[in-house]
Amino acid sequence: MLTRKQHELLMFIHERIQETGVSPSFDEMKEALDLASKSGIHRLITALEERGFIRRLAHRARALEVTKLPEQATAGAPRGRAGFKPGVIEGGRVEPANDTRELPLLGKIAAGTPIAAIQHETARYPVPEAMVGSGEHYMLEIEGDSMIEAGILNGDLVVIKRVDNASSGEIVVALVEGEEATLKRLRKKGGSIALEPANRAYETRIFGPDQVEVQGKLVGLIRRYH
Repeated sequence: MLTRKQHELLMFIHERIQETGVSPSFDEMKEALDLASKSGIHRLITALEERGFIRRLAHRARALEVTKLPEQATAGAPRGRAGFKPGVIEGGRVEPANDTRELPLLGKIAAGTPIAAIQHETARYPVPEAMVGSGEHYMLEIEGDSMIEAGILNGDLVVIKRVDNASSGEIVVALVEGEEATLKRLRKKGGSIALEPANRAYETRIFGPDQVEVQGKLVGLIRRYH
């Protein structure tokens, strides 16, 4: 049986891996559990590992794998926090089906340094209804590699739900200073907004709240093979 903190950490790791494809950093775990130091996280991880709930993957930084969940978590526990849970369609073409919706492709967006703001419609693609749900959606083609640790690669087509606000931790289309659009993870820190990459080669950029406008949030991804 897990303690409350062990259970909280296990579910946080599980949800983050489901959202991004990679386990959270020790700093993120410490912040999520409101602990004073990383040593507490080390103890919790060791306890979870000893109980068979997680395992560390050799030769990879920040590499944890959830091997099982508590029974109450798999039998109807509340769902994780909102965020990107990759729904990837892979293949050379996307074939229409009865339960699809055609979405406009509005050009390219940077997963790197920002590029020109979103362009006009260049094509339309059928996307499964189960991926989009309610609301207005559009698609963008990824250019760059700053979100690769979230499983978002150069050339991917991302499905975006049009919203003007998002929760901290969600991956969003952000319009910076009214001119440049980029795809990043949104972090709200006091009165500032951080646009966080998922690639250690890039730095997090900090802006004032009046410098960033949310244009939508990521809900799906389509990968094409040529």
